[in-house]
Amino acid sequence: MPGISSGDRKILGIAAASFVALVVLGFMLAPSNTNTETASTYSTASGGAKAAYLLLQELGYHVERWEKPSSELNPDNHTVLIIADAAVLPDAKQKAAVEKFIAGGGRVITTGIEGAMFLPENPSEFNPAPKGLSKEYDALTPSPLTRAAPKITLIPFASWSKSTAIPLYGSKDDVYAAQYVHGQGDAIWLASATPFTNAGIQSTGNLDFLLAAIGDKQQTRVLFDEYVHGYGDRSAPEKSHPLTTALLLQSALLALAALLTFSRRSGPLRPVPPPSRLAPLEFVETLGGLYQQAHAASVAVDVYYQRFQYWMTRRLGLNKNATPEEIARAVRDRWDVKDDAFLGALISAASARYQPDLPQKQALELVQKLREYAVQFKLFPKEKI
Repeated sequence: MPGISSGDRKILGIAAASFVALVVLGFMLAPSNTNTETASTYSTASGGAKAAYLLLQELGYHVERWEKPSSELNPDNHTVLIIADAAVLPDAKQKAAVEKFIAGGGRVITTGIEGAMFLPENPSEFNPAPKGLSKEYDALTPSPLTRAAPKITLIPFASWSKSTAIPLYGSKDDVYAAQYVHGQGDAIWLASATPFTNAGIQSTGNLDFLLAAIGDKQQTRVLFDEYVHGYGDRSAPEKSHPLTTALLLQSALLALAALLTFSRRSGPLRPVPPPSRLAPLEFVETLGGLYQQAHAASVAVDVYYQRFQYWMTRRLGLNKNATPEEIARAVRDRWDVKDDAFLGALISAASARYQPDLPQKQALELVQKLREYAVQFKLFPKEKI
């Protein structure tokens, strides 16, 4: 390579080796979408829904994966849209499209707090202390659905408060499945996606309920919404695979580094910029001001709780998605810490994300409580608390 010094060759060699290493690591560490615990028809994990998807196909149902925004739905009184374990929240356009779909005669079956946000009516409430295990619930109201499945198995992650909806299943005090009519169609809400999951479809009443909710297999078109799980329309250029995007960005970064390497000697000399006067405390105050202006106190609590949960589960050897009850029980059993207020603080912090109008004073108290427990358990290095 004439005109290139040995130093430049060394830099290019290191850059090329780094690029290859990044590509290899990217493929090795890329998450597998087929083993997630989300109720996706691509997932074979216990919380996935591939078994339900394949079973309905074998039974002769017209089943499809819907990988487009709900705004592209067309009203149809022979179509059932299943939104199970939604990973993204709908915007106003998507919610209006779902309402139009239901009013035009379609049926929507959705689950959990996130799924209820797609519906025109949403009196769902977060259950701060779900049992963590599925449980059988009896029918509450006679209907074609409860006649086909007198019992159903669910995890009570949320409940449906009193409204014009028909309570389908639940306990004496709480409703964990409901149905309400809107226009020419209707919506069915469940507290969790257990009836659709690979592990839950075989539980008492779940398959019977699923088949009854879908209806006549000769006329009904069943759509499993995968767009809410991150599987967008592959035909659109903006929906390219994240790994491909990462590789393109790495290539652009490598090209920019090479350009700067060869141009640094011929460019004009410029003075070194003075150090920033923004002190760490000023940065904290600026960030706090942004949260205050956006009225996002619940976001601040959720960010700190996720960090606290990550280090607690890591120290205790628990699953990273452990519930507050599991964390409190492990702390009591392994560290012999008997503090009744600890569980309450965890539950309040975990449910903050579902309280967009959380008062700032309450949010500050929750973060301060978590910080006190972090100091008590020596959770973080002192300089990071």
